[in-house]
Amino acid sequence: MQDFLVDLNMPKQTILKQVLIWRAKHISHRQFVYILSIVIGFTSGVGAVILKNLTHFFQHLLEGNLIDYYHTAFYFVFPIIGLTLVYFIIKYVIRNKVSHGIPSTLFAISKRKGVMKQYQMFGSILTAPLTVGFGGSVGLEGPTVATGAAIGSNISRMFHMNQTTRNLLIGCAAAGAMSSIFKAPIAAIVFAIEVFSLDLTIASMLPLLLASLSAILTSYFFFGDDILLPFKIEDKFILADAPFYMILGVFAAITSIYFAQVYDKFHTFFDKINSPIKRLLIGGLLLGVLVYFIPPLYGEGFDVINNLIAGNPEKALENNVFQMDLTNIWTIVLLLAGLVFFKIIASALTFGAGGVGGIFAPTLFMGSIMGNCIAKIINNCGLFSNPVSESNFTLVGMAGLLAGVLHAPLTAIFLIAELTSGYELFIPLMLTATISFGITKYFSSHSVYNMELGRKGELITHDKDHAVLTLMEIEKVIEDNFVSITPKMTLGEMVHQAVVKSNRNIFPVVNEKTNALLGIILLDDLRPVMFDQSLYNDIIATDIMQPAPEIIDFDNDKMTEIMQKFQDSSAWNLPVVKNGVYIGFISKSKLLTAYRRQLINFTK
Repeated sequence: MQDFLVDLNMPKQTILKQVLIWRAKHISHRQFVYILSIVIGFTSGVGAVILKNLTHFFQHLLEGNLIDYYHTAFYFVFPIIGLTLVYFIIKYVIRNKVSHGIPSTLFAISKRKGVMKQYQMFGSILTAPLTVGFGGSVGLEGPTVATGAAIGSNISRMFHMNQTTRNLLIGCAAAGAMSSIFKAPIAAIVFAIEVFSLDLTIASMLPLLLASLSAILTSYFFFGDDILLPFKIEDKFILADAPFYMILGVFAAITSIYFAQVYDKFHTFFDKINSPIKRLLIGGLLLGVLVYFIPPLYGEGFDVINNLIAGNPEKALENNVFQMDLTNIWTIVLLLAGLVFFKIIASALTFGAGGVGGIFAPTLFMGSIMGNCIAKIINNCGLFSNPVSESNFTLVGMAGLLAGVLHAPLTAIFLIAELTSGYELFIPLMLTATISFGITKYFSSHSVYNMELGRKGELITHDKDHAVLTLMEIEKVIEDNFVSITPKMTLGEMVHQAVVKSNRNIFPVVNEKTNALLGIILLDDLRPVMFDQSLYNDIIATDIMQPAPEIIDFDNDKMTEIMQKFQDSSAWNLPVVKNGVYIGFISKSKLLTAYRRQLINFTK
């Protein structure tokens, strides 16, 4: 009885706290990470199931009934309705901006220490199915990855995981999402490593494997054997086709560069429009016009891809409003080329209007059509005696564009290899993906996913030095215990008010009113005259002031640039300004200490 009363008087522990205490006593950190990776793989798989089923529900309800039984004019109306619904959900339900899937996840890893807000766990689930289901010309892969990543981030925060583990679990979520969507577990792991720049170590490999496996089992449980791109290779690779796959790689690179340029220009255009209503009207109306005249641009477009792989391009193009003759092969080639040209425009308009989705599906769509189109030209131009396999070119074209647009050649190769249930196409996949990636990388150093982060220098890459510097925060290495000097201070005032009171050997010279940095004075500059009291009233600060060897801009300089400034100037301390106003110094010693500490955390 006494023990019972004691228990009643003890503070009640939450279930989570009890779990954390039990875990600390009985399970090692590594074992717990394995458990969390399985859980996150499962949740990513469930997220993929929800997103896919909701989207297909809307598509079947709208496209399958209203358009078939009433009028194709609904193709114009649906995208605007869907985007409007998304706008109201974001404004009144979520009340936060829902960023595009994978770029927002990369930003969280690079600049938020792997922390993603709670609303990101359901934001894409509420908005992406409406965007795609009502005809938005984007994909579900990005939102699925973002949903899983947000769940992974918040689970890791709940269990007090460190930054390195959070980033790993976000990678596990990405692998789980891709594994569940495509039923390609190996490609999913490669995707997480390539796109999220995870270190390929034993410590990271097993959690990625567990997450990918957990997700694909979840997908099989809900969807059975259904896959997005059902295909079995019938035409095997022959050496004589190698030059044609090289040509395909070149065209894939050209298309990838076009994709990136159009996406970037539309992104910039819509960013200049401050009103979300204007963006919605401009983007929604233009998208509606495109989808009305070119119905294959409606939604993700996997039906079109499957028709091309199956050798039925006429079925994919039968809804064209121009009623063009589909028995003429050059008419088909022209229409297919038009789909390649307009798909990225439709996708960019969807994003610009406020839609939520990803670019993975548009990339597959454009790549498949480009590959099929090139094969048809080769087979019907009359220059070559032996025809190439149109289905194989369709598949390899997808890999070529994935390699170029996403800068992920290994993901492209393994994804298509796994989707085709074999490795007969491995050589052409490698040829096309390598050429496409190499050419695209030469003209564009960043993929569409990380274009904006890359321009700002905020992108985590496989370059470990660069990655560690990116993760460091400038405000944590600024020191402000320097005594400032004004331009008109005499030598005597500098000695008594600065040198005597400071334990540093450098003094910033600042404007008395604005605190703007004018220059610096070193203790070495003062030492030759500071003991001659006869000069105390004759020399003022501007007489011995010198310009700083380099100045660090708080708002614009990244850690990589700061490190380069130290290297170029050989200085030990450099001043930091914000909007021209002096705020402190960064010392090389503190910078290197912070770098070493971050490197240890990064490589744990």
